[in-house]
Amino acid sequence: MMTTKSITLHHLMIGNERKIGIQFSPDKLIQDLLKGLPNCKWSTEYSMAYIPNTAANLAAIYSTFKGVAWINYNKFLTNRPINTNNPEVNVTYYRERNLPPGYRRCPEPYLQRLELKRYANNTVKVYVQFFEQFINMYPDQALETLNETDVRRYLQTLIHKNLSTSYINQAINAIKFYYEGVLGMPNRFYDLERPRKERHLPKVISKDEILAIITHARNLKHKCIIQLLYSAGLRRSELVQLKLEDIDSQRMLIHVKQGKGNKDRYTLLSTNVLADLRLYCEQWQPNTYLFEGMNGKPYSPVSVLKVVKSAAERAGIRTRVTPHMLRHSFATHLLEAGTDIRQIQVLLGHSSTKTTEIYTHVANHTFTAIKNPLD
Repeated sequence: MMTTKSITLHHLMIGNERKIGIQFSPDKLIQDLLKGLPNCKWSTEYSMAYIPNTAANLAAIYSTFKGVAWINYNKFLTNRPINTNNPEVNVTYYRERNLPPGYRRCPEPYLQRLELKRYANNTVKVYVQFFEQFINMYPDQALETLNETDVRRYLQTLIHKNLSTSYINQAINAIKFYYEGVLGMPNRFYDLERPRKERHLPKVISKDEILAIITHARNLKHKCIIQLLYSAGLRRSELVQLKLEDIDSQRMLIHVKQGKGNKDRYTLLSTNVLADLRLYCEQWQPNTYLFEGMNGKPYSPVSVLKVVKSAAERAGIRTRVTPHMLRHSFATHLLEAGTDIRQIQVLLGHSSTKTTEIYTHVANHTFTAIKNPLD
């Protein structure tokens, strides 16, 4: 008979020493078994038992509770595989920057860990920026002595500047990366509160406005960029990484490789867009990437933003249009046309339909089916 008892293991830092936290619901048998573990103590702060973090003690927990209680390792074994799909990460710039006297630069082990984990260059930029901002608030303190109170004080300065929830969460991630990822102190800031995530509805524009933007593209290359963003529901980071081989004209599909979350997927290839792409390839003759910038490198995301923004302005659209707004419009228009939400989920590359369901809040058929009480 399967046991209903369970314990959950956590990484804890108590008195600057690594501990294995053992969380459980009140149970006499578990409490009795804990007494047999080496140097087991109770933490009032974390409301759980703990023992020194050693391989032998981890094995002792397994042998003690095997067959008695289910052992949940999800919060303990948190190492993720290294991402080998991101392009080469270059942190040389952060090592060689000229910084003002007295400015506390990002520690070398931090930069090395970012290289090892092969984080995307944008992530590296954000992490270094936030961590340096944090440590320069405490220029005379050893990094290992900073604690939750110091982090909260720093976060409080961000809140007083009315910075967004996303901004504050990025700052927390950058700080935790050092203590948990670099120093090997998992859950150093165990009870650090994160701000509640803001919920914003996606901004969409009409089909007529989409067509107007396409019509006002400066050239065929820009036209194809705008058309693909909308007709395939692509993120601009996915668009610039598309290669010629990813366009499957036989199956009328686009192979998106290593999109957000390092996931592959297929999305739609429009017949009209394919005709324009063939003309574009004849004229511009890209070699590797579908849209190339200088020296055959991928077209930059900033350039994609400028293409969309300038075409929208020439089309006389007052709303500030972004590449991601075209992706939102793609999903919303499909939903309004009666496409099943699970199919839209696949095309967008969402892990769950819960993410895709946000478009039901902006699709017009959601509201046209409702009779206004005044009418």
